[in-house]
Amino acid sequence: MTRIPPSGDPASPSNPDQDPASAPSRRIMPVRPRFRLWRTLLGSAAAVVLVGSVGGGIVLWGQYQGIVSDLPTVEGLRSYQPPVMSRVYAGDDQLVAELANERRIFVPYSAIPDRVKNAFFAAEDRKFWTHKGVDPFAIIRAGLTDLTRGRGRRPIGASTITQQVARIMLLGSNAVSMRRKAKEAFLAMRIEQVLSKEKILEIYLNEIYLGEGAYGIGAAAQTYFGKPLDQLDDAQAAFLAALPKSPTNYNPERFPDAAMGRRNWVLERMVDTGALSAQAAHEAEAEPLGNRSFTRPGPAPGSEWFAEEVRRELLERYGQDTTMQGGLDVHTSLDLPLQRSAQMILRQGLVAYDRAHRGWQGPVHHLPDIGPGTTEAEWTRALVAVPAPPGMIDQWRLAVVLDAAHGQVGWLEGGVARRGAGGVAQTGLLQTKDIAWAKRQRALREGDVVMVEPQATGGHVALMQVPQVEGAVVTLNARTGRVLALVGGWSFQASQFDRATQAMRQPGSSFKPFVYLVAMQQGLSPSQEFDDSPVSYGTWHPNNYEKDFWGPTTLHDALRESRNLVTIRLAAYLGMKNIADMAEKLGLVSSMPLVLPAALGAVETTVLKEAGAYATLAAGGHRVKPTLIDDVHDRDGRVIWRSESGLSLVPESMAQTTPGNTADADAVNPTHAGDKAPAPAAPVAQAVAPPNENELPEVRDDRPAVATPQSAFQITTMLQDVIRRGTGQRAGTGIDSPIAGKTGTSQNFNDAWFSGYSPDLVTVVWVGFDTPRSLGRNETGGAIAGPIWNRVMKVALDGRPKLDFAVPEGVTLVRYDTGRGVAVDAFKPDQVPGQSVSLSHASQELTAADTGAENMPDSESDMAAGSPDTGGGPGAPDAPSRPGQQPSGGDIGMGGLY
Repeated sequence: MTRIPPSGDPASPSNPDQDPASAPSRRIMPVRPRFRLWRTLLGSAAAVVLVGSVGGGIVLWGQYQGIVSDLPTVEGLRSYQPPVMSRVYAGDDQLVAELANERRIFVPYSAIPDRVKNAFFAAEDRKFWTHKGVDPFAIIRAGLTDLTRGRGRRPIGASTITQQVARIMLLGSNAVSMRRKAKEAFLAMRIEQVLSKEKILEIYLNEIYLGEGAYGIGAAAQTYFGKPLDQLDDAQAAFLAALPKSPTNYNPERFPDAAMGRRNWVLERMVDTGALSAQAAHEAEAEPLGNRSFTRPGPAPGSEWFAEEVRRELLERYGQDTTMQGGLDVHTSLDLPLQRSAQMILRQGLVAYDRAHRGWQGPVHHLPDIGPGTTEAEWTRALVAVPAPPGMIDQWRLAVVLDAAHGQVGWLEGGVARRGAGGVAQTGLLQTKDIAWAKRQRALREGDVVMVEPQATGGHVALMQVPQVEGAVVTLNARTGRVLALVGGWSFQASQFDRATQAMRQPGSSFKPFVYLVAMQQGLSPSQEFDDSPVSYGTWHPNNYEKDFWGPTTLHDALRESRNLVTIRLAAYLGMKNIADMAEKLGLVSSMPLVLPAALGAVETTVLKEAGAYATLAAGGHRVKPTLIDDVHDRDGRVIWRSESGLSLVPESMAQTTPGNTADADAVNPTHAGDKAPAPAAPVAQAVAPPNENELPEVRDDRPAVATPQSAFQITTMLQDVIRRGTGQRAGTGIDSPIAGKTGTSQNFNDAWFSGYSPDLVTVVWVGFDTPRSLGRNETGGAIAGPIWNRVMKVALDGRPKLDFAVPEGVTLVRYDTGRGVAVDAFKPDQVPGQSVSLSHASQELTAADTGAENMPDSESDMAAGSPDTGGGPGAPDAPSRPGQQPSGGDIGMGGLY
């Protein structure tokens, strides 16, 4: 039996290549790879790194794409125009107000002083001129510093100036995050590719917020130092460069030590950069921060009402953005000295009325334990804690009564007590008359805090209180309508409601001249008579203020003495539609009810509108529109709007061929009430010869004419007599220039007006309560508003040439007897001085719809029956009633009283 060897045996025949002889003595062992474990680990690590790198790269790329895709464009910075505040200037180019959401004065790169640039480089970005938008070394240094500072503290910054521009202009966020910093860095590098270094620095220095409402270095220099940028010294430039890090924490008012320390640090960095010598830095460090009061500039004192009205006009014309950040230069007609005088005079008039009609209302506060023995330190410490009451004006002081028996008071001078700060202690004595005035209501006590006004001499003070009555004043150029002064009330700080432009009040008898103007337009003569006798229209029983009757009375006398019944009969003859048309053309009202009481002033208008209507009389019948703004310039100095006065200088030959737009209706005598003057004929075109170089220019008036010069002058002549010997005598006291005007007193003495003018100036004064109520018995416009008007006009006329009212062609001035005295009036060629013609339909039966009787109260018998203070004189209304004309107990008509 043969044995078969196992498979794989080296001696097996199946392995012929194996040497059988050597098989028993050799055994082959397998060879293992060296460092297999280390190779495995390294391979795995390499794979992980590779996969991680690829994954991280993908993630970073995704993040990068997300950040880059969300970045705003930087192209808009090429045409950078920062929001710049608008400025309002008075007529003499004095700065009146700044209008801004952000207070900024743009300063181009070429106008920025080197010391200011170097200060900001030293503080914010020493490598500004060499980096490409990002400073890697600064980022690494900041990161290492942050690691050693511990948690809970805000990381220190490493942003370049370019990065700050990216954050301010494009990102608008200051959030602490890596994503925001990455966006900032990418944008900075893009900005560096698009803009020059000079442009980047210009944007930065004009955009950065530096505290106290100041944006940019130009506004900050004005705010902190009250001077333009080019007048700053090294210490002041370094202070501005210290602020970007934290304007609040380095506010010199709140944290003076921190502010000085940061400023000095900037000076030291300027030495390190070579921008400043060590000696210069040492001298700058010794300089104090300054003692300027850091308050945001507001309207110039006294100009608040005017500036606010200008702001409203700009907002209406240009909108919020352009007005508040468009960099407009607005030149106005404001006469700032006159404005301040008008405000002071109005306040004095309101105080005088308040004192005469309202007793002392007591102290504004009481401090216990104050007496003659109280030390100065004690009463001053107590006084500064008392806030100023609303309406207290800058000329007044809060004072505490130290000795009631002798009227001794103490106050803090300089006005600082009104802001709750310290001040220089002063003491003085109350005027004897003020102590007596106070005793009528309540005697003074020690510790009473009162308002006083220091007097110029004698160490005395006047006891004051804020009046409840209000008022308004407008003065404008009678020829152009340029508003020179506008006062809207007692105190702008207490109430921004403008009573000159926003308050709709009844003008009372100051409306009557325009009724008489319609009469002149319809050909009536100043000597035309209407009956001054009792009249009733349905349930309406109008009467004169004096409640007496003169019988047939000339229009001259009726206007001079403000006779209601003549005016009513005249309005009935003329037709209320004609009167309403005239009032609307004048701009006095937008619409007018066609009822007779409206002819007595039972309509509503504003002080500014009435000033424009009276200016139309002074301007010979041409419509005068009041304007506050002369012209507006954009941020580049281009004129974008200019007031069109309608007046221009032209050669004499051209002025004679001016297109006619006058309302020539004087030759028309209506045959019945309601007839209207015919419209003027269309002008006939005429050939105009070329101007001769030797011709003198003349003024051409292209404004629409609502009356002829002859008719307007007739009213002016009559209104001159109103001041000379009529109801307006008190308004003319001491004025030797030709003036004309009219009193106005509305129903129940709610409103007191005086409206008047010289050949070149118009002033209108109104006094009343915000919520209409009676000013008191016999308190007429002539008694209350007239004296205020008188003082304002004296200031306005001071220094001006004395002008006469120009007499237009086609009228003749004649002195004649009106029946109640001698007067001078202007008559047209077809009118006979002193003659009164018979008028058809001069008296009519009217219904309640014609008179507005359905809107009248049942009785007005509570009105004063006494004669007002007119000053007497020839033709005064103290003459006895004519036979058969007995005083009536009828009601005084709604509207004008006197």
